[in-house]
Amino acid sequence: MIAKPDAVERRLVGEIVRRLEQKGLVLVAGELRTIDAKTAAAHYAEHEGKAFYGDLISFITRSPSFVMVVEGPEDTWRIVRTLMGPTDPAGAPPGTIRGDFGTVMTENLVHGSDGPDSAAREIGIFFPALS
Repeated sequence: MIAKPDAVERRLVGEIVRRLEQKGLVLVAGELRTIDAKTAAAHYAEHEGKAFYGDLISFITRSPSFVMVVEGPEDTWRIVRTLMGPTDPAGAPPGTIRGDFGTVMTENLVHGSDGPDSAAREIGIFFPALS
């Protein structure tokens, strides 16, 4: 999971981690870092060539993010995505991270893997020693 630059800038990292831990998930790795362009390109490779790709790269590299690995039951990725809420904060229900704190779709606070394969790939990008 990533608490994106807007979450760090708004000082929401503690609240995001609290919600994960309150749900019973365990933070096993975490680091505040400014994601460089090469790492951002690897992370967003599936979006390369799309109209919004440049904006994604600019956003995720503009200031520090808090990158983390959380563990829990087999479908932890699904739990994380439920806690995050839908991508567009305008449609995210109250009680989700995006529903409670998000305001615009282009700065939606968090990223979570969309399945076990992407989770493994993303852990390899951000925490290669764990993969």
